[in-house]
Amino acid sequence: MTKMGNNFFSISFDLIVVDRTIPYDLYVNSSANENKEKYVRIYPKNESLSSEELKRFKKKYFQMYVHESQREEYLKSLIYINGVNDGQKSEIIKDSAIHYLDKLFDADKEFTTEILTETIQGCKTTVESMVDVIKDYDVSKLQSLIATLSFHDFYTYDHSINVSMYCISIYTAMKPNAPKEEIVLAGLGGLLHDIGKVKISTDIINNPNKLSDEEFDVIKKHPNYGYNLLVENPCECEGVDFNIIKRIVHEHHENFNGTGYPSKLAGIDIHLLARITAIADFFDAITTKRSYHEVLPTEDAIAVMTKSVGKKLDPQLFEIFTKNIKQLVLSGKINKELPEDFDPCQPQNVLPFRAPTPSFKVEGFGDKEKALAFGKIKKKVG
Repeated sequence: MTKMGNNFFSISFDLIVVDRTIPYDLYVNSSANENKEKYVRIYPKNESLSSEELKRFKKKYFQMYVHESQREEYLKSLIYINGVNDGQKSEIIKDSAIHYLDKLFDADKEFTTEILTETIQGCKTTVESMVDVIKDYDVSKLQSLIATLSFHDFYTYDHSINVSMYCISIYTAMKPNAPKEEIVLAGLGGLLHDIGKVKISTDIINNPNKLSDEEFDVIKKHPNYGYNLLVENPCECEGVDFNIIKRIVHEHHENFNGTGYPSKLAGIDIHLLARITAIADFFDAITTKRSYHEVLPTEDAIAVMTKSVGKKLDPQLFEIFTKNIKQLVLSGKINKELPEDFDPCQPQNVLPFRAPTPSFKVEGFGDKEKALAFGKIKKKVG
């Protein structure tokens, strides 16, 4: 699905709803001039398009389009399309997520509350469609799906979308009967967790080489930047708890042992969904293939992450996460760890492994009910 001009995006014939009411209008570009676009509606919304009609359209027209104002309706319709694999649907959903994030990160546009509101509303719709497709996926199946998706040249986009998908998987593993709105909130937090990077130069956030101390100090400001953006630009979006989104954005780099940033929160003082995001963030950074570095097999990735349990990661949530990876066998063949200041949100040419430090026991978090005090606010942020 590609955006065309300012107002229309192209869609695949295979991803058009048939034999039921379609909630969007269908257009074609009738211009004979390739440098000029003239869109004509050929089928109205709220009518039922038959399979035979679609076949005729496919023979007659090169490409079909939907107006940008109906993107939300188009995304919601994907769940009703049969005979198309989840990878194709996920690619469409990912393209839409990039479309919305791109509006926010567009350096040529002045940042406004209206753009932020439109982005979050669009991202919410995208995550809702994502939940419809992958809500029953375990981490292994989701990892395979992500490997089939194309990647963008802006690391932050792909990484945020992948983190969103893993947050959905972890949250549903933790709470199998969770209502959809809770799962969507977990996914939306993952999608927006790096929103503060809109205030950081792309030369820094897209740099896969080792950052200087000064550059890393700039990167460490993004949780505060993101939190302040949400505080200073209050948005209204039905079904979105912005107090929770603010906390995910602000706390996803806090470490379980209190050594993270920006506030050095520890344990359950860190919001549950921020702790889930931290696991998703870490896992995607070391397992998803990119042009920057070779990634770890799942077994080795979990072995590396295990060395950060109790330090960077919540022990109880990590246990839930690993149990959601099918046929995982840990042989412990890799004896390396990543430093506590490892930033999963940053592209890496080489993963900065080091010899492991001695393990220690985490005190005070043995009570599972206490450790998983889901979302309880223990400390006020800001």
